[in-house]
Amino acid sequence: MSHEQIMSKLPEGIHDRASIWRILSDLSDTGLLRRMDLGDRVWRYELLDACRAVTDDHAHFFCEKCGTVSCLPPLEIRERGGELPTVLRGANFQVRVAGSCSDCVAG
Repeated sequence: MSHEQIMSKLPEGIHDRASIWRILSDLSDTGLLRRMDLGDRVWRYELLDACRAVTDDHAHFFCEKCGTVSCLPPLEIRERGGELPTVLRGANFQVRVAGSCSDCVAG
């Protein structure tokens, strides 16, 4: 969820936007949330729990029409020959898959 989506779920006038932003940042720093930018300059936050840890990074599908974000199953990045080039070993990969979701295509 983005900051805007979270704010829309809270009762109006009770929560300060800047305070919520700081809380999201703090929760990301402590490893309870993952903060990600899917290329549209909007930070989104994903809850990490016993099933998903900070080290369990995964790709997301971003619908460019409706803005829906979906988790993708684990992907493997490798050279066609089977091994990742040495320069990329240990690198931080952020895979962004974008297009139109099935609802937007159908509707």
